[in-house]
Amino acid sequence: MAGVGFNAIRLYELPTGSLLDAAARHGLKVFGGLKWRQSADFLGNPEIFGSAVVDLVRFLKESGGHPALAGIYVGNEIPSDLARWMRPLKVRESIERLIDSGREVAPHLLFAYANYPSTEYLEPENADFTAFNVYLENEDAFRNYLKRLHHIAGDRPLVISEFGLDSSRNGLDRQAETLRWATQAALDHETAGMTVYAWSDRWWNAGAEVLEWDFGLTDRDGNPKPAMAVFPTDCKPSASQPKFFSIIVCTRNGRERIGACLEAIQQSYESYPTFETLVVDDGSTDGTAGFVEKNHPWVRLLRLPPGGLSAARNAGAAAANGEIFAFTDDDCEPDREWLARLDTIFQTGRYAAAGGPNLPPPPRTWEEAVVCAAPGAPSHVMLDDEEAEHLPGCNIAVTRAAFEKTGGFDPRFHTAGDDVDFCWRLRDAGFRLGFAPGAFVWHWRRPSLRTFLRQQLGYGHAERLLLAKHPSRFSRRGGAKWQGFVYGGGPVRVQSGSIIYFGPMGEAGYQGIINRMLPLRGLAKEFDTPLSRLALRAVSFLQPRLRAWARNGTLFIHGRRPYRSASPGHSDEFSIDSPEGHDREHFLKRLLKSGWIPSPPTAPWDLEKSGIRLLMATERGEGIAKRTLVRVWGADPPVLGKIRRTLTNDPIRTAANYEDFKNAIKEEPSYLIAESRKHASTSKRRLRK
Repeated sequence: MAGVGFNAIRLYELPTGSLLDAAARHGLKVFGGLKWRQSADFLGNPEIFGSAVVDLVRFLKESGGHPALAGIYVGNEIPSDLARWMRPLKVRESIERLIDSGREVAPHLLFAYANYPSTEYLEPENADFTAFNVYLENEDAFRNYLKRLHHIAGDRPLVISEFGLDSSRNGLDRQAETLRWATQAALDHETAGMTVYAWSDRWWNAGAEVLEWDFGLTDRDGNPKPAMAVFPTDCKPSASQPKFFSIIVCTRNGRERIGACLEAIQQSYESYPTFETLVVDDGSTDGTAGFVEKNHPWVRLLRLPPGGLSAARNAGAAAANGEIFAFTDDDCEPDREWLARLDTIFQTGRYAAAGGPNLPPPPRTWEEAVVCAAPGAPSHVMLDDEEAEHLPGCNIAVTRAAFEKTGGFDPRFHTAGDDVDFCWRLRDAGFRLGFAPGAFVWHWRRPSLRTFLRQQLGYGHAERLLLAKHPSRFSRRGGAKWQGFVYGGGPVRVQSGSIIYFGPMGEAGYQGIINRMLPLRGLAKEFDTPLSRLALRAVSFLQPRLRAWARNGTLFIHGRRPYRSASPGHSDEFSIDSPEGHDREHFLKRLLKSGWIPSPPTAPWDLEKSGIRLLMATERGEGIAKRTLVRVWGADPPVLGKIRRTLTNDPIRTAANYEDFKNAIKEEPSYLIAESRKHASTSKRRLRK
């Protein structure tokens, strides 16, 4: 594996000491997998989950310090029907408890959950990276899904934890070609890596060797297949004639901040040498201009009297030589590939402006941690996975032609709001804004709660100016009306009140969350204390009210309760064991033939009929035998028995009188169906006595 060019291997069980030693000798890192009964109702059987925690902790205490061990996948593709059965939020919280248990023992390791498209909503909040198993055989579809996954990941790195193609059905040459373009796509779309599935055609599932699929780079005898020649691959981002950028950094009294910003920009020469840097000093009184002139002579410096942020940005653009203006702030540190990633958006020819995420660096104090997790930070607004409605001014680039046509930034915005106004005017002029998930800048947030809340007041004052200039873009309650989705930096995950698109009967292959405001970042784990959590709740309460006060002169915040599917109410449960291996699809088809109706796409049940709702999930274990769990809402005992009979295909028996009832109930009480309401009530009274 090392000789072919791989640098890490993924296992689906916890590695042995001898395997870790062998990996270390060959310079390979190992990502182990916690093997446990995740394809069963582990919340209904707590001993299953408890055993998983024990196994993980025991392994990490013994081998967690091995130099070859890089991380642990605490789970892999929990079946979507079981996730619905156990309730998605509880399943997500269980995954997070596993990660917390492992991190407590081995905080230096990376922890993640290998997700897949059918449970996009299970992304854990506390994972170190987002991992998805993806099998798409069309290159365009694969590239488009990678764009979506970056938004699901939020601020975190994205790893494709499985990708491969079966050569027995698609042929050896197509397998090789698919792995070639997938590897290139993973690089082009800024993933942190891709795991090729698998090394060998020899693999097992549920305790049995699988002979119907050939995903390996080697055949069952260990001989390399043509796909092996794809690796090692010297993939590089698609080459094109680079555009000339002018980086414009505006500052006022930023002497303590701007040094790190310019040092980060200077590192961009390694990956993208065609740019110039302009620093616009907007009337600083702390010696910022002198500091830049002395320590960074390669920078073009403009000294201006105080005129505000928009005026400074316009002055920088007027003095710039580039065909694209890239704006950032003095408290930002762009990634070394920032310009290269922005360039890929402009090379498409579809966008006049582009930007990427602005990520908070790791906090140094508990107050910084609270500010990083609080609402109100600059954020991009996405219309879809590629096109943005808004890009923050700390990370936005625009072509000279579009900038000049729209008149640049409005000078009436002195400290904030200028980027919102600018993006709206760009779109009104017919220009489009592209998003590059890899074109990120590190953006330091305010260092204290006091300065953060003061900043939110400033944002509110800016929104008042925006409201006066763009009244149609605000609601009567004073809030901005976005067409797209506002991203908060946290991974997209199920939360209380989330609407999940399951598809009819929970059968959708791609199941996502429908939300207007996507999740915020969580508290940094080293500062996740009762004090920090209390402060975060207080700041989250005050932040929108302070902005409303500055914008509208009122502290009253209006809001609507998010839509939720109607609660099904009381439920009954039973299970069906099938030695033949019948699963929920088999039983769903049986009920559909009996007149049951598929559920709406966002409902937490599969079928309904006459006010009765039903949900199924199948537990999978070793061998072919399966157990299907059934949950029924709104059915009285006679109807419940009839449903059970329909599913098990047993004949339905009736009781015409009390004596028949008494004899029948001795045999199988749960299968009894009373012939009429009168007999049912009589039976209940007598049985009660």
